[in-house]
Amino acid sequence: MVKERIPLEELARLPNFAAVTPSWSADRIAFYWDKTGRFELYVMDLQTRQVRQLTDGQAPRQLRAGFVWTRDDREIIFAKDHQGDEQNNLFKLELATGRVVQMNHDPKTQEYAGEVHPDNRRMAVMSNRAGQMNVFVLELASENHEWKQLTRFKAPAFAGRWSPDGRWLALASNESPNLKNQDGYLVRDDGSEVRKVFSVREGSQDQIADWHPDGVHVAVTSDASGNNRPGILNLETGEVRWLGPGTDQADEYAGSFSKSGEWLVTLRNQDASIFPVLYRVATGEERTLRLPGGMAFGTSFVLDDSKLLITHSSARRRPELLLYDLQTDAYEVLLPAEYGSIDPAVFVDDEYVRYPTFDGQQVPAILYRPRDVAPGARLPALVIVHGGPTAQFFRGFDPYAQFLADRGYVILQPNIRGSTGYGTAWRDANLKDWGGGDLEDVVAGANYLKSLPYVDPERVGIFGGSFGGFMSFIAVTKRPDVFKVGVPWVGISDLHLLYEEDMEHFKYYLRQQMGDPEKDYALWRDRSAVEFAHQLTAKLLIVHGTNDPRCPISQARVFRDRLLQLGKREGEDFEYHEFGDEGHGPGGDIQGKIRTYRLLADFLERRL
Repeated sequence: MVKERIPLEELARLPNFAAVTPSWSADRIAFYWDKTGRFELYVMDLQTRQVRQLTDGQAPRQLRAGFVWTRDDREIIFAKDHQGDEQNNLFKLELATGRVVQMNHDPKTQEYAGEVHPDNRRMAVMSNRAGQMNVFVLELASENHEWKQLTRFKAPAFAGRWSPDGRWLALASNESPNLKNQDGYLVRDDGSEVRKVFSVREGSQDQIADWHPDGVHVAVTSDASGNNRPGILNLETGEVRWLGPGTDQADEYAGSFSKSGEWLVTLRNQDASIFPVLYRVATGEERTLRLPGGMAFGTSFVLDDSKLLITHSSARRRPELLLYDLQTDAYEVLLPAEYGSIDPAVFVDDEYVRYPTFDGQQVPAILYRPRDVAPGARLPALVIVHGGPTAQFFRGFDPYAQFLADRGYVILQPNIRGSTGYGTAWRDANLKDWGGGDLEDVVAGANYLKSLPYVDPERVGIFGGSFGGFMSFIAVTKRPDVFKVGVPWVGISDLHLLYEEDMEHFKYYLRQQMGDPEKDYALWRDRSAVEFAHQLTAKLLIVHGTNDPRCPISQARVFRDRLLQLGKREGEDFEYHEFGDEGHGPGGDIQGKIRTYRLLADFLERRL
């Protein structure tokens, strides 16, 4: 038994902050923080550093949607669901009084707060109240809060920012039969005109990030070159001035302009690390910031453009909120990381590795191994698969990897094909191939672990949530010789059933990724783990929230029922847990996190 240096419950209780958002005056920030045991809204005065709690139980438990400030900085509008069901309604918080008012009561819709209009009398909202996710305007000035639909795209539409004069709203959507395509549009504030303004080529993903104060230029990002690259688009001429090196070594995304319009901040994603880059708008001159290694994101200009807000973390350092002084290249910590009684020195470093896969390519991955591995030791290991699949693992602080490494497990987090951060060819390499080449990348990761001298090749498991849960299901059924245990968390086991029950914007994403459910029927069945449950030999831990709208609870139940039909015994061959207070992932409070950590740690100790 490995001596544990990281108390599981204490690690789960350490507070986290999220969604740091400056006020329009840029002298205050609001953010979610779970230091009370659940997420609440807080506000900080950047001049005095005074922090005030705004909500007391009214904030969402799970953070699936963000919030916005009204233009006068007197109110915050946030989205909240019920126990993880993601049927978000909008709520208005008055900062002066703390009063929270529900703005709509629509239990069957999903709303996301967009930016408030410059007139402060209305706001953009993304909603599926008309079927597909589209852009609406919600009146703020009237008690009835009337809705007006601005767009009617068949593809999901995502609202961006209002022009400085309030006449146009930027957004992203697609009218092409190529579901991978995405273009930048402008829509009139009254919905009378929709204009496509940014489309580099058919099939590329082209988006508008922000408006320059002059109202003529916008910051954009396009992946038409094979990697995401930022630029500045002149709306009058249609010309784009591209920024950065534009190489295949990194993906880079446009962020926001400074209030003066002098600077544009971007985020560069390279080798599983993110860091901000500043460009002088007039010249394109590049400036990197003096930050420690790891990952830095969430950048916003505050305090008259003199400072940047940055969230920073690394493998051994929990997230902190920094205030970076652009004049001195120094920073101070606004929200320091808390560790309780845990000595940060017990956290292990990550290793950025690449391993060969079936077709000769190299899979990038992050490796964690326990501290002080004894000579000759043979340790159990886990391949952890991320969600998405259009997502990735980063070299930031990962509490799961740390507490598992502390308990003697070797952890591999591969950015398999389908992952972002490595260009469009790698991102799109598993289109219409979930459970194909990406599964072989996972198997190659398991074989890489087995080749390490300190890993026991007979004790390798797989764990993941969402798409990672899909991969956990498919790996243990289609490659049963590879893994001793599997932990599919809010996973997918039947693609047709998933499509039947999902919301329209999720269906669109599934068609983009895996084709048509009828035309590609045979493929969808071949990539549904329930069809191969009879091949299972690994011990399974299946965990799911009953309120999950992305991967509904039926995905877990249909697989469990198939195992029972095959004569498998619950509690012996597999373990099964449903939680009525969860949606797509662990509950948004500390107790939910503790429950998750305990389940995983207990199962792996007994089974792996």
